[in-house]
Amino acid sequence: MIRVSIVGRGRVGGAFAANLHRHSHFEVAPPIGRDAEIRNIAAGADMVLLAVTDASVAPVAAAIATNDDALFVHFAGSLTLAALAPHQRRASLHPLTPMPGDPETAARRLRGAWMAVAGDPGVATLADALEARTFAVDEAQRVRYHAAATIAASHVAGLMGQVERNAKRVGVPLAAYLDLARSTLANVEALGASAALTGPIARADWDTIRGHLAALAPEDHAAYLALAAEAARLAGAKLPKDL
Repeated sequence: MIRVSIVGRGRVGGAFAANLHRHSHFEVAPPIGRDAEIRNIAAGADMVLLAVTDASVAPVAAAIATNDDALFVHFAGSLTLAALAPHQRRASLHPLTPMPGDPETAARRLRGAWMAVAGDPGVATLADALEARTFAVDEAQRVRYHAAATIAASHVAGLMGQVERNAKRVGVPLAAYLDLARSTLANVEALGASAALTGPIARADWDTIRGHLAALAPEDHAAYLALAAEAARLAGAKLPKDL
């Protein structure tokens, strides 16, 4: 029996607890908040999971009395194992999947997700319970790895918010644009990003781009131009200076 203590009652802590409860070889205590009495939470535990914000990992870890037999795990994509000092057995498991506020959906998202693993090999037991697809990230590259994850998730959501605003203004269902986005991602997966690039930037049709900027609200220009520059980079080109 693997005895698990969890600090963090938010979506991550709840999702891990819900999934581990499905396995008879885990004994999971109810998650507690980081403001609770956590000093002795590692006593008698085989795993201590720190499901707290990135900024809270180090102070929470430092507030817990050491137990050299317990494996301490954080889920922060940008942090190295140093954040878990002073504990001897350290590991990280970062789910590369969006975690929505709905507990059931969050728990389901974890199962079978890609996850970055580092540290003590005992973390594999946790990953296996979630049927995770795992990969390693060099500790020196954690911040760059997490930056790419933020681009793939938060930035994409922000981008689709811009699409949603403009779709509403012209009376086109958002679903039509979502299908376009899904097809583009499928092409990226099949062909790579460069080969998947289509549209006016792939054709160096700068007059069409000028027309887009004229039609879009000024507050949409910065994001449009930043992403147009990235698309031009894929095409081996640069945006004209007069855009």
